[in-house]
Amino acid sequence: MSHGRDYRHSRPDPAGLTERIRGWGRELGFSAVGFADTDLSDYETRLDEWLDEGLHGEMDWMAAHGRKRTRPALLHPDTRSVIVTRMDYLPESARPVEALLAEGDKAVVSRYALGRDYHKLIRKRLKKLAERIEAEIGPFGYRVFTDSAPVMEKPLAEKAGLGWIGKHTILLDRRAGSWFFLGEIFTDLELPPDEPIKQHCGSCRRCIDVCPTQAITAPFKLDARRCISYLTIELKGSIPEELRPLMGNRVFGCDDCQMVCPWNRYAQHTGEADFAPRKDLDAGDLVELFGWDEETFLERTEGNPIRRTGYECWLRNLAVALGNAPTSSRVVAALESRRGHSSELVCEHVAWALARHGVA
Repeated sequence: MSHGRDYRHSRPDPAGLTERIRGWGRELGFSAVGFADTDLSDYETRLDEWLDEGLHGEMDWMAAHGRKRTRPALLHPDTRSVIVTRMDYLPESARPVEALLAEGDKAVVSRYALGRDYHKLIRKRLKKLAERIEAEIGPFGYRVFTDSAPVMEKPLAEKAGLGWIGKHTILLDRRAGSWFFLGEIFTDLELPPDEPIKQHCGSCRRCIDVCPTQAITAPFKLDARRCISYLTIELKGSIPEELRPLMGNRVFGCDDCQMVCPWNRYAQHTGEADFAPRKDLDAGDLVELFGWDEETFLERTEGNPIRRTGYECWLRNLAVALGNAPTSSRVVAALESRRGHSSELVCEHVAWALARHGVA
C-alpha cells in the first residue's frame, strides 16, 4: 500500500489514465475494470433497512464497523475513487450443477469453491495493477480488497458500470452473466466514474421461483436466514429442521439462482488454472466425504474456501445431505458411524438424517 499524493511524474490525465488502467487490468487476467465514486448513500439506506429487519441472521459483521461499509473514506482515508475489477471463475471442466442435483448421493459444492481460494489470487493481481499504476504516475494512496473488510462490493461494481444487481441480489452483466469475482482498489486518485448500467431483469423471476428455500422474499430482497449459502457456510449452529429437507445434496453454498438466470448463457469460462475443480469437490461422493477425519478434511481443503466452514459444520452439512439421499445400507452405515460423534451439533444432524431413513 502506498500513502499520500506524490504523483512524481506529471499529473496524469484522468480519462487517459482510466483507459490505460483497463488495459493493464485485462493483461492481468481481469475480464473488466470499472471506476466508481464513493457516494453510497442510496445503498446505505437499503442496508440499514435490511439489517433492521434482521435478514442478515448471525452475520453480525454486516452491522459492525459503523459506517465504514458505506463510506469508503472512513475505511481507507482520502479515498476519492474506487477501481473495481471482475474476474470470471466458472471452470469449463466442472460437471453441470443440474446433473449433480439429480444424483442424490453426490455432493453439490458452489462453483466458486471448486478450486483454490480466490482471495489471495485476486489480491495479488490487484496489488500488481496498483504497482503498474504507480510505475506510471508515481506514489499514490491505495488499498486493495476482495470480499474482505467492510466493503460493499456489488454496489460499487454497479456504480462502476460492471453490471446491475439482479433480483437475486447478485451482480449481473449482459455479456458475462454472474459467474465472476469482484475486487477493488480504494485510491486517492480522482478518476472519472463510469456510467451505471440499466437494470435488465425485466419481468423475469426465475431466480425467485427456483430458490429451494424461498430465500428471495421479493425482487432484490434476500432473507439470508433461509439462504442455503448462509446455512452451509455462515451459520455455525443448528440448521432449522424445516429447511433441511429443502437443501437436498447442497453441502457448501448454492448456485440455483445463477444456474437458471438467462443472462448466464453468456457467461465466460475462466482462464485461471487455480479455479479448476478438484476431483473430490466437483462431484464428490457423500459417503466418502463424510468419512474424512479432520486431518483429511484439512489436507483436502487446504487453500480452498471450504476450509473456512470448519470440520464440524462440514460434517453437519454432509449429514443433512445424507438424510436427503436415497436410502441405502451404505448411507445408513455412514450415518451410524457418526452417531456417537464428540460434537453435539453433528450428533443432532446425524440423528435427524437417520430418522429420515427410518432408523431410530
